[in-house]
Amino acid sequence: MFKKKEYWAETFESLVFNDNDIKGIEFDDCTFKNCDLKGMGFKQCRFIDCHFKQCDMNVVKFTGSRFEGTTFEDSKLTGVDWTLVEYSEFIQEAPFSFVRCVLDYSSFFGEKLENLVIKKSSVVEVDFREATLVGTNFSESDLSESQFRHTDLSSSDFRDATSYTIDLRINTITGAKFSRDEAISLLESLEITLV
Repeated sequence: MFKKKEYWAETFESLVFNDNDIKGIEFDDCTFKNCDLKGMGFKQCRFIDCHFKQCDMNVVKFTGSRFEGTTFEDSKLTGVDWTLVEYSEFIQEAPFSFVRCVLDYSSFFGEKLENLVIKKSSVVEVDFREATLVGTNFSESDLSESQFRHTDLSSSDFRDATSYTIDLRINTITGAKFSRDEAISLLESLEITLV
């Protein structure tokens, strides 16, 4: 499908990718719109300032790939292991953001992704254990059954997020913002009775 090693400012629309693996390609300021990328393997690729819109990317593998300023909107990213991505040792800012996406059953285990954006998204049974997610924006997302254990959520935004379970004894939430009604769920970990 891809004949070149570098693509700049190109738009890929309504494409179905049949290749199982794509290796060593750089995409700079490219837009993927309404593409079917299910099960694809992107090995050692680079995505710089790219935009994925209304794409089906379930169980995609980004083994050794790098991201910078990339956005995912209205896309399905179920079952993606984000620990396979190659992150910069020097920059801890999140290299991507998600808006109105489905991230169910994915893993960010142990990653350092400060100021990550996961807004208005389905985040069901996602593994955030051992992660550093300082300043993450989870606003208006459904976090049902997602796992937080030894996770640094300092200064994160949970306003209008729902169904999260965060044990105050084993996670850091200093400076985090919560909606008043949903914040009551934080007390469940303290084994107290509300009357």
